[in-house]
Amino acid sequence: MIDAIFQYKFLQNALIAGIFASIVCGVIGVIIVEKRLVMMSGGIAHTSYGGVGFGYLLNFEPIIGAFIFSVIAALGIGYIKRKGGTRSDVVIGLFWSVGMALGIVFISLMPGYPPELDSYLFGNILSVTSSDLKLIAIFTIIVLLVIIILFNDWKAYLFDDEFSTIIGLKTAFMEYLLLILIAMTVVALIRVVGIILVIALLSAPAAISGLFTSKLKNQMILSVILGCIFCILGLWLSYLTDISSGAAIVILSGFAYLVAYAVKRLLSLKLNRA
Repeated sequence: MIDAIFQYKFLQNALIAGIFASIVCGVIGVIIVEKRLVMMSGGIAHTSYGGVGFGYLLNFEPIIGAFIFSVIAALGIGYIKRKGGTRSDVVIGLFWSVGMALGIVFISLMPGYPPELDSYLFGNILSVTSSDLKLIAIFTIIVLLVIIILFNDWKAYLFDDEFSTIIGLKTAFMEYLLLILIAMTVVALIRVVGIILVIALLSAPAAISGLFTSKLKNQMILSVILGCIFCILGLWLSYLTDISSGAAIVILSGFAYLVAYAVKRLLSLKLNRA
């Protein structure tokens, strides 16, 4: 496969996309896991399918449509959650299902044969184009800069909402900003693992890193490294076996978490007995 990477442009694009995706999901994934926003991220991701269909219907880049719908969903869920009046899981479920339904409706309204959408639903890192790569790179750089610039604020925000308010941190702003970053991350991951499987790549590397270190910076670094490993190995498996790249990456991620959890439990039991 190493020789093939130097020969084929699509493999080079896939490798670079996997690295960018690992960076963005590594840093955001840790915050998502720590703030218990995994299902909310899933709701945002599934709502983006409406944007994909909208893009196809109006003949503009579906990824741009996915980003627009993701941001709308993120801000909508965040606003309703903060104002109260209904349970957040109900709101997430509604955005989740309505977004998917809108995507189906928009696609059905298109004249002629509907487009192939498997790469958006389940991911196909081997089909990443140069324009996709540019968009993924832009979102990754923006997310990374925001995390680095406001790193101390993120630590306070993760530590305790009340403590953050006492020290003058605007928690509402941080929450809405985080939701927009999640929307960007989702769009960056769609072409890699797809809308359906995006939750696994967002949560698995971060969850594994959380098992072995409690420091935020170390968690993010370890999560990025693990994400790169999963993406590269998944790409290699999909290239060799001709299976879905998104599925291969997610299966590796899930299996790695189970192994890491088992190792952590065994180490804890040994320490307790000692």
